[in-house]
Amino acid sequence: MKILLTGASGYIGKRLLPVLIDSGHEVVCGVRDLKRFSPALSLKPGITVIQLDLLDKNSLAHIPNDIDAAFYLVHSMSSTADYHQKEQESARNFRNAIANTKVQHVVYLSGIVNETTLSKHLASRKNVESELSLGSYHFTTLRAGIIIGSGSASFEIMRDLVEKLPVMITPKWLNTKCQPIGISDVIQMLSRTMFNPETFDKNFDIGGPDILSYKEMLLRFAEIRNLRRRIYIVPVMTPKLSSYWLYFVTSTSYKLAVALVNSMKIEVICRNDEINNILDIRPMTYQAALLRAFSKIESNEVVSSWKDAFISSSLTLDMSDYIQVPTYGCYHDIREMPVADRNACVDNIWRIGGETGWYYANWLWRFRGFLDKLSGGVGLRRGRTSTDTLHSGDALDFWRVLYANKTEGRLLLFAEMKLPGDAWLEFRIVGDKLVQTATFRPLGLVGRMYWFAVLPFHGMIFKGMIQQLTKGRKH
Repeated sequence: MKILLTGASGYIGKRLLPVLIDSGHEVVCGVRDLKRFSPALSLKPGITVIQLDLLDKNSLAHIPNDIDAAFYLVHSMSSTADYHQKEQESARNFRNAIANTKVQHVVYLSGIVNETTLSKHLASRKNVESELSLGSYHFTTLRAGIIIGSGSASFEIMRDLVEKLPVMITPKWLNTKCQPIGISDVIQMLSRTMFNPETFDKNFDIGGPDILSYKEMLLRFAEIRNLRRRIYIVPVMTPKLSSYWLYFVTSTSYKLAVALVNSMKIEVICRNDEINNILDIRPMTYQAALLRAFSKIESNEVVSSWKDAFISSSLTLDMSDYIQVPTYGCYHDIREMPVADRNACVDNIWRIGGETGWYYANWLWRFRGFLDKLSGGVGLRRGRTSTDTLHSGDALDFWRVLYANKTEGRLLLFAEMKLPGDAWLEFRIVGDKLVQTATFRPLGLVGRMYWFAVLPFHGMIFKGMIQQLTKGRKH
């Protein structure tokens, strides 16, 4: 069968793709930015990649007419203030576009929406479901609550809270009940739902066997990590204060924190487990999902992370606009150093950031990240998805990977920290030398003042960094 996979570069899409290929399907991957999609070489014979922006009707003409089914995995949660309108428009455009194809079945992954009063985020998901259900095809919605897996937003936020805070003074929504589900079960359910007649024209809640409060989830997380944690709930913390609390303590962006806090006040518990019997799946427990996630992290097998989505950023970034580093009106810090072992140098570059750090004066990088967090930026807490692999579009601390070609020996990063201008950091192997270039395009007088204010620190940091990168293996 020929399947259209929208959101193929997203957290769920990256994990569903190899399962579909293993099942023998031909997959058409719809992505907004071709530069951000880097599938494994083993998958490429079974896929076709198309550029697909559901808000751009012209791009919808790229959808082949002979698709048999489609997965709708596109969400815009909190990326803009009017995301609910954009999500509904995207769904309508998609429905109209595939009306001209021979599609038989569409599967949509949504959120559990069983309460009469919904958050803006969950109400938007329900509106998308309503739009998609109007099509002339069989339609199935799987509604999930909290998804637990390596790299998932829920998992990473809980990890930040539990591992950083011995004592937590928390909002009252930590008493809200939910029904978490492991990411591997979600992927199984999505793949088994496709073309299953028993799921046609229905919606199902999907969840694991445990119904827990957020407080219980955090304490069980702490038990697995062998950490003693105390949680005190206070009733006086407003949604706005709760959002700031979540933003400063975890790696989430403020926009996402607001959306999450508003949703976490609502119980997300499955109506029944009918779908488990239809698909013959017995979802794993919350504890098993956590252990599986940590196993993937420890073996460096994290396939996808929410941090690599632009929702983790404070910017709305079109990578095509930044891939060409400007020269006019810019300040540069260019350094060159001989490389004794090219492979070792490239390996060092490809491990930069995250737990490895920035090779020199890491305390200054951490302090800059702290200042960025205070000013509303992303800070350093996003880290990186893999310890030694980088792809275009990946988040890397407060940078975004624009270009990564290990064979060529070139890595280009764009700054997502709060700055009075735009900044790039590039590493490139030229002959037997490493050329390290920091570029800053100032915005007005404030931008120029900023560059000269940090120039002494740049001189120390960038000099030390290139010296360490070219020394040899650092791991």
